[in-house]
Amino acid sequence: MSDLAGITVVAIEQAVAAPYASSRLADAGARVIKVERPEGDFARGYDQLAKGNSAYFVWLNRGKESVALDLKLAADVSLLRAMIAKADVLIQNLAPGVLSRLGLPLDELSRKHPSLITCSISGYGEEGPWRDQKAYDLLIQAESGLCAINGTAEGPARVGVSVCDIAAGMSAHAAILQALFARERDPDRRGRSIAVSLFHAMADWMNVPMMQHRYGGATPGRLGLKHPTIAPYGAFECGDGKPLLISIQNEQEWVRLCAALGKPDLPQQEGFGSNAERVANRDAVDGFVGDAFLRADRETMIERLTDARIAYGRLSSLDDLVAHPQNNWITVEAGGQEIDVLSPAAIVSGQAAVFGEVPALDQHGLGLRAEFGEDD
Repeated sequence: MSDLAGITVVAIEQAVAAPYASSRLADAGARVIKVERPEGDFARGYDQLAKGNSAYFVWLNRGKESVALDLKLAADVSLLRAMIAKADVLIQNLAPGVLSRLGLPLDELSRKHPSLITCSISGYGEEGPWRDQKAYDLLIQAESGLCAINGTAEGPARVGVSVCDIAAGMSAHAAILQALFARERDPDRRGRSIAVSLFHAMADWMNVPMMQHRYGGATPGRLGLKHPTIAPYGAFECGDGKPLLISIQNEQEWVRLCAALGKPDLPQQEGFGSNAERVANRDAVDGFVGDAFLRADRETMIERLTDARIAYGRLSSLDDLVAHPQNNWITVEAGGQEIDVLSPAAIVSGQAAVFGEVPALDQHGLGLRAEFGEDD
């Protein structure tokens, strides 16, 4: 039996953050009823690049049931209320206050259904002066300070995937699982109300640069593929023009790297000893490593680094990612097509994961209307 078999999730969701959380619950066997607007989750239209389907939508909506509701209609609100009455979890990322205006305030739902776990995902949170501010991933990357530390000396940059949405979805998923576990141990099976925002999820991830800036007076710079507080740590071109990244995490590794690059006495020289010295002397440190890398092709340098037990990574293209030997793949059905998707990160020993199809808009509408047609 699947881990979350018997758990029903109603997800009034669109885009990325809330669908991420509910998709992981669906992967674990929960029944996830995805409530979409009549025109559908707008992520359905982001692109048609996954064999005619939206890549984001395929990634985040497998294994769900879809029902299209017009929440301006009393009958559809009544149907939603009936579904919530039988749910274990309600996830919603409507704008703050929308559920209340629909006659479904969260506090009232919690009083009426004490075992219900609610999770609201917003841009900036349910309270505070920015609670009604519209928020999308890139805007939160900028507002949270992430863009300020990402990019190069020439200017800030966006992280190339929706990290704020994903961070919020991961936080919501973890909080929902924690709530389900707590409810199982509570003799009264009480639920709880959870609030997650994109801003707060990314602000949590920004704690290290924040403390370095606030308490240490060391504002991380935009260093491209270099690390702001560790040296050497970054990309270096090899003699065949192919880049290779290395990471030195401690002094023993630095000593081994210097020996592998033909200069074993370098760690004893001023400016090359401790990590703090090397960061202050970054140009010279990187110059030494860069010159040494240019004397060998990438595969030869990889052999030397492997022998010296130094961490390295190739600068992969998306073609390289597709062909990467460490990949784990799953196959998802969407729009009548079989689509290969990189698998979720967690692999449970001895368990074969089962992944459902990606639903068409309102694919399960008739069945759900028949099942929940009367408000209990």
